[in-house]
Amino acid sequence: MTDTADITLDQGHLDDAPLLVVENLKTHFIVPAGAVKAVDGVSLTLERGKTLGVVGESGSGKTILSRSIMGLNVVSNAVTTGSVKYAGMELVGRSPKEMKHLWGVEMAMVFQDPMTSLNPVVKIGRQLTEHVRQHLDMDKKAARNVAIELLKSVRIPEPEARFDNYPHQMSGGMRQRVCIAIALACGPKMLFADEPTTALDVTVQHQILNLLAAQQRDRFMTMIMVTHDLGVVAGRTDEIAVMYAGKVVEKAPTGALFADMHHPYTQALLWSIPKTSQPKHTRLSAIAGRPPDLIKPPPGCKFAPRCPYAQDRCREEEPTLQPAATPGHEFACHFPIGTPENEDAFQRNLDAGRPQTLAAAGRLQATDDLDALELHAARAAQTPNDNEVH
Repeated sequence: MTDTADITLDQGHLDDAPLLVVENLKTHFIVPAGAVKAVDGVSLTLERGKTLGVVGESGSGKTILSRSIMGLNVVSNAVTTGSVKYAGMELVGRSPKEMKHLWGVEMAMVFQDPMTSLNPVVKIGRQLTEHVRQHLDMDKKAARNVAIELLKSVRIPEPEARFDNYPHQMSGGMRQRVCIAIALACGPKMLFADEPTTALDVTVQHQILNLLAAQQRDRFMTMIMVTHDLGVVAGRTDEIAVMYAGKVVEKAPTGALFADMHHPYTQALLWSIPKTSQPKHTRLSAIAGRPPDLIKPPPGCKFAPRCPYAQDRCREEEPTLQPAATPGHEFACHFPIGTPENEDAFQRNLDAGRPQTLAAAGRLQATDDLDALELHAARAAQTPNDNEVH
């Protein structure tokens, strides 16, 4: 089916209706050893103009989820099932030839490595204008003017000169800005940002994230930001979905997630963020163990082998998403953090000397010591010394 009318969006789709509805989405890669369950039953809803953060370790399925929604998993051994409705239109099962009418115009992606995303032997001006000329039917001169305005909008200095540069003639931060400009060229309504700050220094990361946020607000785009760092999405998203082993294990409005997280994996991700308030040479916190084998995952909860709170029930029965007290907050855990059952499970594992639990106890102790130290310093700053009293 190649009829353009067949991929026409539902223009009667209500403005207040969700732009994206994903239901039980699965993407499995068939290999000789079996099926790699990269995405294994993900459901989510995203409103127009909102930003969703998808967080997890490498191999958790977050990038494949984004590519599955956009229909970019075009390899022959990929099998995608479930439902993805964009503006009321079903996308699962459509061919790349059908989807090309949506790519760039309705949805676009900023890939994590600009050096491999950009063609090294083609000037960036041509890479910017080819999408504009194809989708918006512009002549060469008009496309050049649009491209230069795009380079200005992403704060590329001397855009007229940079238009004729090759990728290797630009810094990493500038290449990433060019990738953002290419993604925004045709004014998409939805933008996927897949680890957009990978391999960039901290200052440039901050600039790129601010740029994405500004473009999202100015254009009223819906955005999905994929990252391994909870710190990146803390103040830049409306909702967060935490993925582990191809599934969403916790999903909540951003404020609710940080105020009252329930899943041990979310807690472990938060613990792994370096804190500027920590003393020098403080050992970084790592999550014990390794991610599970996605061909033959363990029974029960997939995080159980690494979880400091896991009990026999966790190793036998896989938890499903259940609602928390806050609307929109869901989690998949038998012993959620902040409950008496969780505290009891932690103590039992601590008494048994489980390595993951002992490591978590050390992190909690370090956090408590740091909080006490900061509180003591704050009180000392408020108390006048003896010389000042006399």
